[in-house]
Amino acid sequence: MAAPLLLPHSLHGSGPHRIIAVHGWLADRADYATVLPDLDREHFTYLFVDLRGYGEARDLPGSYTTSEGAGDVLALADRLGWDSFSLVGHSMGASVAQRVLAAAPGRVRRLAGISPVPPSGLKMPPEQWEVFACAAEKPANRRAIIDYTTGSVRPAAWLDRMVDRSLSRSDPRAFRAWLDSWAGEDFQAEVAGSPTPALAVTGALDKAISADFMRTTWLRTYSRGELVELECAGHHAMDETPLQLIRTVEDFLRADDTG
Repeated sequence: MAAPLLLPHSLHGSGPHRIIAVHGWLADRADYATVLPDLDREHFTYLFVDLRGYGEARDLPGSYTTSEGAGDVLALADRLGWDSFSLVGHSMGASVAQRVLAAAPGRVRRLAGISPVPPSGLKMPPEQWEVFACAAEKPANRRAIIDYTTGSVRPAAWLDRMVDRSLSRSDPRAFRAWLDSWAGEDFQAEVAGSPTPALAVTGALDKAISADFMRTTWLRTYSRGELVELECAGHHAMDETPLQLIRTVEDFLRADDTG
């Protein structure tokens, strides 16, 4: 594993409650671009990062694992002097966020996963695994994955745009390596029973990370786990239902705040 480094990042807001947001497998921190204009910047300070192999960190070497990503996130928090913070993670990014929780439970106030991969990973039948494994080199596979996990009801132009963004903002070798980590690794024992409030937000159109799947994984892992299903969203709620997502996540994050 490469040593932790200063991940490329951007800060938004100036509020006292600090949030670290981690992107998913198919995009860099631009994953969150659609929600940026409407975040509560007075209550929260948001830190958005690029993981190794993505965005401004596209050419950075590494093992491209969720544990390495967590180490990088914690190193950045240390550099900024953030002793405590909440975490938001989309899909693969939720795996990284949960690794942060495992490594530094006393520093994490709250955890919100958006279509989160649970700490037990995501087991797939061989034919589905082949689609995911070949997506690094085959744009059509990325498109099929996005289409399937958003209910096969989204416009073709949107699917094309999502694929183009994914290709331009990720390194194929890193993209493939990340899959083995977020899908194949099981670290549930490291977070099981955690008292940290942990929200899973799923989309009713998502056939991969469904509410039922969260009930048998996420809610059985976290003693203060919560689940919200967004009726009109799939796997990419930031693009599909941004305002509903912001309200759901920010209401959860501020639940224990006073003043």
